[in-house]
Amino acid sequence: MAKAKVLFLCTGNSCRSQMAEGWAKHLLGDRVDAYSAGVETHGLNPRAVQVMAEAGVDISGQRSQEVDEFLDLAPDLVVTVCDNAAERCPVLPGSPRTVHHSFRDPAGAHGSENEVLPVFRSVRDEIRDFVRGLPELLSETPQSEGE
Repeated sequence: MAKAKVLFLCTGNSCRSQMAEGWAKHLLGDRVDAYSAGVETHGLNPRAVQVMAEAGVDISGQRSQEVDEFLDLAPDLVVTVCDNAAERCPVLPGSPRTVHHSFRDPAGAHGSENEVLPVFRSVRDEIRDFVRGLPELLSETPQSEGE
């Protein structure tokens, strides 16, 4: 059975979608091929890399990519992880199912490392819990979601 192709999409492809890609590869790598992109690129956030490594997931080799790089992917599922990406998500070939689940942007947290890192960890864990439910989303009958 072919693996489902899942594309996680956010604004800058620096934190949330990168963490989602990492979790999907780590938790569901036998069932999905995971990718991430942004409607623009902001570079891979080092704090996202750090908190994912704390959880045993290495995303240091991933890179920030624009969604235009995936126009030939034909994903089975597109997951927008922020409102901006949901509003700006282009129409992708193959009419993939799109699901929206907005997560707080940890890159917007301000303060000391001791104040900011817990925000990144919280978002990391929320994304992990969401990704664990992807098999159910993939097996559901396609319909409009997040409205």
